[in-house]
Amino acid sequence: MTTVTKLAQKSAHPPIIPPDFNANQPKTIRLYPLSNYTFGTKEQQPEEDPSVAARLKRLEEHYGQHGMRRTCEGILICHEHNHPHVLMLQIANAFFKLPGDYLPAVGDEIESFKEKLNERLAPTPDTALAKEEHANEWEIGDTVAQWWRPNFETFMYPFVPAHVSRPKECKKLYLIQLPKTKVLSVPKNMKLLAVPLFELYDNTQRYGPQLSAIPHLLSRYNFEFVDENDNVVSVTPGAGVGAESVPFTKVLAEDQMDDVKFKADDNAVVKPEPNNTINMENDAT
Repeated sequence: MTTVTKLAQKSAHPPIIPPDFNANQPKTIRLYPLSNYTFGTKEQQPEEDPSVAARLKRLEEHYGQHGMRRTCEGILICHEHNHPHVLMLQIANAFFKLPGDYLPAVGDEIESFKEKLNERLAPTPDTALAKEEHANEWEIGDTVAQWWRPNFETFMYPFVPAHVSRPKECKKLYLIQLPKTKVLSVPKNMKLLAVPLFELYDNTQRYGPQLSAIPHLLSRYNFEFVDENDNVVSVTPGAGVGAESVPFTKVLAEDQMDDVKFKADDNAVVKPEPNNTINMENDAT
């Protein structure tokens, strides 16, 4: 097997193709290139709580009034050099999180989640970017994970501990299918990063247990990678990209940036510093 499609095949020695090996798998996910998307900035969205302790205190108050908190976050995927990249936010140049937030105490789960995504990533209303196609539309896909908070503390688990009968919070991670083009606007106090799966994998020291588990969660899917001309140029399964085009985490939008159309170039590459790591386990939300 090979990742290279017949359209992109250049070798004079085509690979041997074994029988089909896609039984009982979910539908194939089509990924569009990072350069298809437009990224901009909007007004700051300060954090509600000044500290982790304050956030846990607010969770305790919510639980006392409404019961278990419901939280939804989205895994938005595109590709660069035919390798999946996950879009995530970096806050205060410190910790990372997926787009999303806790839901209101009442209201439909999916519709409330879409409102949270619009609040975080949709362009400001009455602007030129807000008139772009798909600006406020979201295709919410499969639930790929559930994380449970058993007590009023930072630790969350991908299971409910046996001794816990009343968990305090449940966080769902949804796969979100991005359209061919879309406009995303990021609050000025945050950065939007495109992080390759190979950097997330087993990297709990930098990204914490929830984000570093994303490559495991996505391994059940097959991907097809589309170029800017809408041609499928690579598919799952197969080998990795060449050494000359190894992707890195890229800053897509941050403060001091105007609304821009992202174009991949060397100046946009951000290589993570090995000594600048954080432990998300102590600040999981």
